[in-house]
Amino acid sequence: MNYLIRPETDLSDAAGLRLKPLLTQVKGKPIRPSDAEYEQARILANNNWDHQPALIMRVADVHDVALTLRFAREQGIEIAVRSGGHSTCGHGSCSGGIVIDLRDLNALEFAQDQSWVWAGAGLTAGEVTAEVEKRKLIVGFGDAATVGIGGLTLGGGIGYMVRKHGLTIDSVLAFEVVTAAGEVLIADADNHPDLFWALRGGGGNFGVVTRFKYRLHPLPDFTGGPLILPVTPETLTGFAAAAETAPDELSTIAMVMPAPPMPFLPPEMVGKTVLMGMMAFAGPADQAEKALAPFRALAKPIADLVGPAPYSSMYMPDDPILHQSVSIRTTFMDGVTKAQAEKMLELIEGNDAPLRMIQVRVLGGAAARVAPEATAFAHRQRKIMTVFLAIDSPETLARNEEWVSRCLKELAENDLGAYVNFLADEGAQRIRQAYPEATWNRLRQIKHRYDPDNIFRLNQNIPPAV
Repeated sequence: MNYLIRPETDLSDAAGLRLKPLLTQVKGKPIRPSDAEYEQARILANNNWDHQPALIMRVADVHDVALTLRFAREQGIEIAVRSGGHSTCGHGSCSGGIVIDLRDLNALEFAQDQSWVWAGAGLTAGEVTAEVEKRKLIVGFGDAATVGIGGLTLGGGIGYMVRKHGLTIDSVLAFEVVTAAGEVLIADADNHPDLFWALRGGGGNFGVVTRFKYRLHPLPDFTGGPLILPVTPETLTGFAAAAETAPDELSTIAMVMPAPPMPFLPPEMVGKTVLMGMMAFAGPADQAEKALAPFRALAKPIADLVGPAPYSSMYMPDDPILHQSVSIRTTFMDGVTKAQAEKMLELIEGNDAPLRMIQVRVLGGAAARVAPEATAFAHRQRKIMTVFLAIDSPETLARNEEWVSRCLKELAENDLGAYVNFLADEGAQRIRQAYPEATWNRLRQIKHRYDPDNIFRLNQNIPPAV
């Protein structure tokens, strides 16, 4: 049976008695449509969606999560789980159901020897980074500070430490998770190892993760920042080739995009297509200079702000434009040929969204040294992840959706798969492409074991095996 909210289910204030069994037990804050803070609490990071949940439960601890899950299951009410609210499909909320809002689960508990940290699932990547870098330590997350660690980690986690320390999941030592049955479990290599495997790449299909135990990596020296180059097919292919042969200490994101208005850019460059390379070197400054030299030699930089800095400086300031409607597609590639680079430049000029880009993220390094079957993220041997992104007003959403779909069609290579965290609402077949067949079948078996009724389906859903 799939638990769906029933038409007769009423969680409005007039039906407060229905909620009383739950509200008298939880420690957290329930937010209903009649509450003043409801409008702000229901907003997601991107405005593609306008969900109207019947109840937002700002849980205070793991026991609140378990109580809310049991209540929703007994009442047949749909649930959504929110960490940072950046889901590409708006899965951090729902209409008519209950949102389990994890944002108050924001504690950090460090090991005495600082080899690991337990991090609450309501924290953002920027919040965790700010605390660990004070100790000259790091956990590799993505490339945005405001993204919650929950969804990012569960889908894999590809960011500025991917070549040095692997995916985010490669640093996870344990999960604290509440299952569909309301049980609180610790999943690690010794306890529930099947669940531990599935949570590292399988997304939010298997329970509500309330805490993550991350291995901490030393980061005594860091060099990073944007390197902005004139973009041609030659600089783009040269950048990708240099990133592939770079030492593992260097991870990069190449972004073909219109130059944004930034104080370090000449005014005449704003709006013109450039190659913005985000460079992240985890190691001594003298070694960083050697690793960066091939990139600087590709062309005379328009701007070069790469230098010794805190790792947190890699996170761009939050920009209001990022809270517009987002269109996104993703694929893996085995390289960037000149013809593909030419196509990318043609495509980027074929749209007029003020913020549009094609990202080329060279993988490899530590991420590729993990066996594909070791985690539910199985695309370990893929060399490049490419992302097509357009952000603009809601009125342009249909046009931008068409554009990112065209980018995918013209540049996707056969059978190379997709990164589940960057999938949009593209249908079941695209979700299948995020997991090789053996991985998919194993995930479905584990889903059946821990969530046979598919309670956790507001995600890139993996249906339980029959």
